[in-house]
Amino acid sequence: MERRVGIKDVARQAGVSLGTVSNVLNRPDTVSEDTRVRVRAVIDRLGYVRSESARQLRAGRSRIVGLLVLDLRNPFFVDLASGAEREARAAGLGVMVCNSAQDPAEEAEYLSLFAEQRVHGVLVSPADSTRATIDAFRRHGIPFVLVDRGAQGAADCSVSVDDVVGAALAVRHLVGGGHRSIAYVSGPPGLRQVRDRRTGALRALAEAGLPAGALQELPVERLDVSAGRDAGARLLGLARRPTAVFCANDLLALGVLQSLFAAGVRVPEDMALVGYDDIEFAAAAAVPLTSVRQPAAHMGALAARMLLDEAAAPPGTHEHRQVVLQPELVVRHSSLRPGRAG
Repeated sequence: MERRVGIKDVARQAGVSLGTVSNVLNRPDTVSEDTRVRVRAVIDRLGYVRSESARQLRAGRSRIVGLLVLDLRNPFFVDLASGAEREARAAGLGVMVCNSAQDPAEEAEYLSLFAEQRVHGVLVSPADSTRATIDAFRRHGIPFVLVDRGAQGAADCSVSVDDVVGAALAVRHLVGGGHRSIAYVSGPPGLRQVRDRRTGALRALAEAGLPAGALQELPVERLDVSAGRDAGARLLGLARRPTAVFCANDLLALGVLQSLFAAGVRVPEDMALVGYDDIEFAAAAAVPLTSVRQPAAHMGALAARMLLDEAAAPPGTHEHRQVVLQPELVVRHSSLRPGRAG
């Protein structure tokens, strides 16, 4: 087997010390340009690749940021990951993206893996409503930021969107369109986002003088298109069928739309429909979908910047921040009654 080229080989060939080679790799601004060029030329010629495991042992932390999301099949989380990766790469770090699939057990396993790998930090959209896995991870002393979930106290950093406001925007829009009976296709009750969106929907109904009973909740176990189709079938079987549907995310809304189409129910003429997240497919649906827009990429980038700030701060000096972004309602054809303008 061919011997692996080491840092000593580079130093010998370039005629410099081991420390100079290390500075070229890690602190190039401390080395003269002529020396940098000479060392880099030797690195390229020998094909030297530094050992990340050895560097990690010395530094005590890797150059990888862990990102754990609820569902990678949801384009919202893909956009969030894109924003986080952009910031991490600008800082010379890579991103390991993992999918908990809304399963607290999977979340615990991935957080344990991140701890074993001594990652630079972790961005996590929690699946466990009890916070047990997060609290256990905290003991490892690795920086983390909650994403798409607000922190419950001042001890954590978080970046989230005000889901109560977002849901109120959606239902206020439907009420303004004349709807007095609205279905809410929700999701796993353990997810705070699902509960907050229900709270926002009820708030909008109360503002309009409508009773809480005007909202019929159709819970589903998962936040995907298949669950939306199932909810749509249940919606069609209701004895008191509502005239509008608000869904906890766009994938559910697209599934509901498929069920309504299959049954010959016209959208928006017979049933108005609003989703949440404003993923790319929302505008491209057969009936363009009204949706509550979350700035996913911005959320990921901001969370990554906060994580890097915490990782760089001397122990005990970092001040945790909880950033709450504002959503925006994007009105399209799926919720517009005939004769009403957008």
